[in-house]
Amino acid sequence: MTVRTTPIFFAFFVMGFVDAVGTLVGFAKEEYQLSGFMAGLLPFFGFVAFALFSVPGGVLMDRKGKKWLMLLSLGIVLVGEAVPALTTGYLMLVAAIFLIGIGMTLLQVAGNPIMRDVSEEGRYARNLTFAQFIKGLGSIAGPAVTIALVSRGLPWDSIFTVFGLFVAVTIAGVALLRVEEKKGAEDKPPASIGSSFALLKNPYVFLMIFGLFLYVGAEVGVNSWIATYLSEKFQLDLGSLATGGIAFFFVALSIGRLLGSAILNFVSARRFLVMTALLGVLGMLGIILGTREVAVVSIFAAGLGFGNIFPLVFSILIDRMPERSAELSGLLCMAIAGGAVMPWLMGVVDDRFGITAAMLVPFLSCLYILVLGLGSSREARA
Repeated sequence: MTVRTTPIFFAFFVMGFVDAVGTLVGFAKEEYQLSGFMAGLLPFFGFVAFALFSVPGGVLMDRKGKKWLMLLSLGIVLVGEAVPALTTGYLMLVAAIFLIGIGMTLLQVAGNPIMRDVSEEGRYARNLTFAQFIKGLGSIAGPAVTIALVSRGLPWDSIFTVFGLFVAVTIAGVALLRVEEKKGAEDKPPASIGSSFALLKNPYVFLMIFGLFLYVGAEVGVNSWIATYLSEKFQLDLGSLATGGIAFFFVALSIGRLLGSAILNFVSARRFLVMTALLGVLGMLGIILGTREVAVVSIFAAGLGFGNIFPLVFSILIDRMPERSAELSGLLCMAIAGGAVMPWLMGVVDDRFGITAAMLVPFLSCLYILVLGLGSSREARA
């Protein structure tokens, strides 16, 4: 970690901190007497922003710059944090979360490629992997801080004030950061939504972005369904032992990202993608075919494997076409919408064929990424 990368790492912590929104659903449901559908719209409005604003964000970044977009995104998040402090009510909470979702989308679009500009030569994949570890710490801290505030008698929505302070500090750090942004070719026309989607005609780009779509969906799918799986297949108590599998998975994700940032000092990103995807495949096989004890260990193995796929795919594709980093970043962040599709697909499979069959969805996703990694590694050797 250097002085140039520190503000960007802090921005990734802010990206993770937004996961506190999931913790707020229960509090909001109780205070505003919401139905399950109305409460479920809270995380939905945060998630749908990735599908709507990622590609326009990439276009804006190409025209205005990565640092400019990062400051804009953090400013939007700060406004979203201020809304609950100024007014109350369900609609205002939805508006606040939607604004935060837009800001977080743009922050992802700018944050992932700007890490390349502040990283030393050959350190991009390693730094981006470590940034995902920092983001994981934010994911753990957000819900933990919310619970700590409530346990001390403070209102649940005071988390927005605390979050706002983190965002304000991050804005100051990024504003002071001097970034020499790597530009594309001088004769390249400005990015547009059309030019962004036109990149999907490139088979390599399409396959990599589809792989990221499947990966995000697989990670969210395992997170969403692992407790139900352990409960139905091994009769573990859904309220305690089974839900502990979720925490086990998240811990493994964080450890995997930390280990990955060290391993990438010695192993190329393409080779490590094969290694980590293979671990994910074996972990999912253990979950599906193993005994209860094997399944629990396999949850940890799958988390270790899953932890590094996002930054590896992202960095490999950006390094392949750095002159199109703005458009690619928008498309890659749009692929995060896979987290909304795959859990739903697993639910459909569960309804028709059972929970074990549903776990084949993330398994097949990991298998696809393994094949993708093997192809990418073979191409690099050629």
